[in-house]
Amino acid sequence: MSPEFSLLLLTAVSLAFLHTVTGPDHYLPFIVIAKARNWSIRKTVWFTIACGLGHVGSSILLGLIGIIFGLALHRLEFFEGMRGTIISWIFTAFGLVYLVWGIYRLMRKRKHHHVHYHADGQMHLHEHNHLNDHMHVHDHDKKSITPWILFTIFVFGPCEPLIPIVMYPAAQNNIMQLIIVTGVFSLVTIITMLSLVLLSLWGFKLLPMKSLDRYTHVLAGGTIFLCGIGMVFLGL
Repeated sequence: MSPEFSLLLLTAVSLAFLHTVTGPDHYLPFIVIAKARNWSIRKTVWFTIACGLGHVGSSILLGLIGIIFGLALHRLEFFEGMRGTIISWIFTAFGLVYLVWGIYRLMRKRKHHHVHYHADGQMHLHEHNHLNDHMHVHDHDKKSITPWILFTIFVFGPCEPLIPIVMYPAAQNNIMQLIIVTGVFSLVTIITMLSLVLLSLWGFKLLPMKSLDRYTHVLAGGTIFLCGIGMVFLGL
């Protein structure tokens, strides 16, 4: 292994780790959605892996197209930047819609009372909410499109440092180095995502958060919305 390739591998590992850790959108959405929807660890792991593969895979595909057709690097960087801006706004809008839905759902779950009078003159108070009184609600989360929306966002979201810093230098040497470097970058990205998600979920179990269970969807939407704001205005 040449010193140049060793340096490129080290760069790929470092960039993959830093890019993931410093981008809260790479792990916070999975944490809050898994918590809000009571996902099992297995489902959380597979969904995180799927989104990670989609996220890195789309940039790898774009980079390969650029290399095969000899597209200039600055054109690919421009396209990635434009794609990143669009996805950041979509991510923010998704978080806002989820937040509003969470608030609406919370309000419908709030219990209230009705006075009922019987023919014999007796009366009683009837307590209920507008959410649990409908039989179809119990299947709502199972049929939710929220995870699919998030997956789509990750697939179309760019992995900015992958093409200009990792793929192009590797491609100038040989195809095998290109495969190894992109594979290492992808593996480190997904492992870092999984580690942050699972460690955070494990940490939540140690905290007294039972009183916040009814607010989980509101917190999930608010967290995703704030991540989107950070992406749009802070470039996270």
